[in-house]
This record gives sequence, C-alpha cells and structure tokens, in this order.
Amino acid sequence: MGSMERISNVPTRGADGELEQWTLLEGGALLHSTHCNQGSGFSKKDRGVFHLEGLIPERRATLEQQVQLTFEAYSDITGDLAKYQFLSQLRDRNQTLFFALVEKHLESILPIIYTPVVGMASQKFSRLAHTPSGIYLSYNHRGRIKEVLSHHLTSDIRIIVVTDGERVLGLGDCGIGGMAISVGKLELYTACAGIHPASTLPIVLDVGTDNLDLLNDPLYLGLRHPRVRGKYYQAFVEEFVETLQLLCPDVLLQWEDFGKGNARRLLQRYRERICCFNDDIQGTGAVTLAALMVACQTSGKTLAESDVVILGAGSAATGIADALVLAMLMEGYGLSEAKQKIWLVDSQGLVHTRRQPIETEKLVYAQPWEKISSWASKKPVGLAETVRAVHPAILIGTSAQPKAFSKRIVQEMAQHTSRPIIFPLSNPTAHSEASPKDLLTWTDGRAIVATGSPFPRVKCDAGEFTISQCNNAYLFPGVGLGILASGAVRVTDSMFLAAAKALAQYSLAGSHEGLFPDFSEIREISRTVALAVGMEAMSRGESPNLAAPDLWARIDRLMWRPEYPHLKKAHRDSMDPRNWQ
Repeated sequence: MGSMERISNVPTRGADGELEQWTLLEGGALLHSTHCNQGSGFSKKDRGVFHLEGLIPERRATLEQQVQLTFEAYSDITGDLAKYQFLSQLRDRNQTLFFALVEKHLESILPIIYTPVVGMASQKFSRLAHTPSGIYLSYNHRGRIKEVLSHHLTSDIRIIVVTDGERVLGLGDCGIGGMAISVGKLELYTACAGIHPASTLPIVLDVGTDNLDLLNDPLYLGLRHPRVRGKYYQAFVEEFVETLQLLCPDVLLQWEDFGKGNARRLLQRYRERICCFNDDIQGTGAVTLAALMVACQTSGKTLAESDVVILGAGSAATGIADALVLAMLMEGYGLSEAKQKIWLVDSQGLVHTRRQPIETEKLVYAQPWEKISSWASKKPVGLAETVRAVHPAILIGTSAQPKAFSKRIVQEMAQHTSRPIIFPLSNPTAHSEASPKDLLTWTDGRAIVATGSPFPRVKCDAGEFTISQCNNAYLFPGVGLGILASGAVRVTDSMFLAAAKALAQYSLAGSHEGLFPDFSEIREISRTVALAVGMEAMSRGESPNLAAPDLWARIDRLMWRPEYPHLKKAHRDSMDPRNWQ
C-alpha cells in the first residue's frame, strides 16, 4: 500500500459528533494494532464486521472496566522496572486503554513511565523483555535516511522527540537506551496535553556509545563502536534534519538528552530552519523560573533582588540562567545587571573570567574576576566558598552529585536569608543534591524546596511539608500543544517565558500546598500554558493571527481523551478522500 493509500490512525469526529476511525485491518491483525485494538471492548456488531468472533471472550467490557482490571493486574506486579515493562507492552497492544489507565492513575504511574524509573529502563534497555517502539536511525543509514524515514513518516506525525542518548538524565551515556526517554516524553504529551499518540514519533540517533559497559556487553542492541563525532556526526544530523524538512516540514521537533557539546549547538544551528526546541535547556529553564516566581512570592523577595547560585553548568544550568535573565530583562533590568545575579559553579569551581579554558555558553555567565578577587582563593572556588561570600537567596542543583548540598553549606546560606529557596533538581532520585527532609531539618522548616524527582511528604520537628516536583511535564506538553494549535513556524524563548508566567499564575491562584498543583490538574494547566504560548506566537508574528476564542477552540480540538472510536471498514479501492490521507 503506497503512502497516498495510508489511512490515518488519528480518529476524527463525524457529523453526528461520534468519534470514528477507518481501518483496513480485521481479525488477528486488528487485535495487534495498538491504534485500533479495543480488546474485549469491541461491540457485537464490530466483532462480526471485522471477523473477531472467537478471538476474544464473549462478554464485552467497557473501557472503564478494562481500566479497573488492568490496574488490578498492574498493582500485583512487584518491582518498578517490571511495572514499566508491563505498561510498555500495554501501550503497544492497546494505546487507548494505556492512556485511559495513565489518566486515571497519573500520580502513581508518572514516576514509572518518567523519572525516576525511565532512567533505569534507559540503562537496562537492551536487556528488557520488551523494546519500546520507535525509529532507530543508525549511523549505518547515512546517505539513506530519506529512504528509511519515508516508510514511517506520515501526515499524522505532528511531534517528534529525538535523542542520541549521550546524556540521559544524570546517568550519562545510555546509547540507544535513550529511546526510553523519547518514548516517555511523548507519553506525557498525550497524558498531560491530549496530543493523540498516533501524532507522535520517538526517534533515537544511534551513532555509537562511549559507555564501556555497553560496548563490552554482547547483548547491547546498538552500534558497538565509540560515538561518531565532529564533521561526521554533524553531517549525519544535517541529513536527518533535511529529511524532516522534506517529508514533514510542519512537524515540531524536540531535541532531548544530547551531550553538553551538542545540545546547545544543535538548537542554535536549527532553531531558525525547523520548528524545534530543546527541553533540557528551554523547558528546564522555564519550569524552574515558574517555580522560582511562586517561591519568591512566598519568601517576600523578588527574583531580581536575589543572587542565584547554580551547582552545575551544563545544558540545564545554562538554560535556567537564560530563563532567569530573560525574565529580569522583561522587568526592565539591564543585561549586565541581570547576568551578574547568576553564579555558576561546575566541577572546576566558580565560573569567572580568569578561568581558562572556558566554554562559550559558560563564558556568558562568568563573573568578573575584579568583582570576586577580594574573597576568591586562587585555587578553584568551590560551592561552599561561593555561598559563604555571595549570601545567595536561591540555590539550585543540576550537577547530578548526590549530597552536594551539605549541612554546612545549607546552614551558611540560611544564616543570611529568612526563607532560603533550595532546588536540588538532578535526576534520578539517587543523584539529587540533597534530600528534602535534610534541607527542612537543617533550616528549621524555613527552606522552600522543590526537587527534580518525586519525593514523599516530609515530617520533621518543624512540621509536615509537601515537596513540589519541578517537573518539565508541567510545561513542555502545553508548549507543544500551543505551538500546534497556533500553527507557529518557530519556537522562541519568549514563548517559554510566557509559558512560565502562565504556570506561575495558575499555581498562585490555587489553594494547594507546595509550589505547583498536583498532577490531577495537569490537563487544565497544559490548556492554560498552550493559550499563553499561542498568544505569544501570534504577537511575535510566528503564527497566523487568531481571535482568542478561535485559539481556545483549536486547543480543545487537539486535546484527545482516551475513548474507543467507532471503527469503519475501509477498502483498498476506496477513492473517498475523507477516508484516506
């Protein structure tokens, strides 16, 4: 069947408002299609029309009953990785049931399909009993990427998440295991913002790995040679992007978990050529900014009045710094004044102008040596020395160094600010710079804490506290939804600033504990963020002008909720354009 004869896997509303979907499949093939399978939910009529009689039990179960039965089976499984595999298999068997289950139990399932368990899945990827679906674009496909992708890219695809697996969370090089991250991100687009799963595609660029454990593992499924770098790597990525521009020019591309040598460089190279963003840089920056906006309201000290020390100076750290500076610029502060509020500390100590060599993205935030020479030692200036001299109101961790925020450092900070804002953001949980319980205990409950991974409520002498997760899932699904709904052709930093402000305002308007609402409100949050992003896209001339009600309507039309469509039988000789792509 040629590409012009392909039936859309995204259901549509008929004239009567009923959700309907055309398919050529029948019998066992239909039961093996994640897009069309309804399991025991097929009606008696459909069982006859699609030759399913005898292949499924006689009694029909509603989607709600299927969710209940599936959750009972899921709950009986011991071990987080086993739960992850169960859910992966369910997703590839019946996407509607999978997302109905996730939507109903999002709070408990989110840590399994995303952080922290997705990190374990990335590390053990080749040894999982089930390998998640997606496109594995190998370096061996160079020169043939168009040929390979043309078999899989259709007009259904609206969002692609691509990774090369070099820097997965705080775990480093996971090779093709990065596919688990691409899959997880796209699951959140659907669960949080309603983007139909058939509109999404995860891709991993397999250019080898520098992880010796993987290279020496005879069961590793990726290319078993060191990572391709330099001009050869760039040519491979260039061919990939050119193919996307040719085959699906309107797609939104999300760069995910690239190494620090490539993440920002690829974003800068392609952001004007294709509608794309990097969630590790822009998404992390925006969601952290939103959390800080809420935290500053609580502390009574404005963001511009606060010195910010960030441990770590990679993509996440510089993305946070970029977001903070942009926010201060919009408030009328000068660029130099804003940048000097940011103090980056990496493995070589404080980033300052006398340090050599220093990467370009770090140099932007290098503190002038003349400013610090009166207190800085000649050896690398560490975190403790920086905190002692700067008296920051805000301390953020993106270093993946567990326990880096020691009691001495935290209490030094707490001596100079009444409500210290401390965000240990590194993922997964084992890499967090400090535990929330320690932070609250050491500060007598005064610290305002948000983390990268989920943590339970904390009980200590100062009271009981809800720990907010500074999770990118609060933002990037809504950002993607807003871009698609508005028809934006480019993603700007101002769109992420608009998203951060929308999330902060939504959070401040609620009566919840912590900095953000819980995930039971995530679809409404995504809707609010999408509107802000769409309006910003129009104000910047990046999308056609729409009235706000029209943008709302587009957003609502894109927000799919899991329900079984009415299946309609298609035929290969059908020429009805309503049935075919």
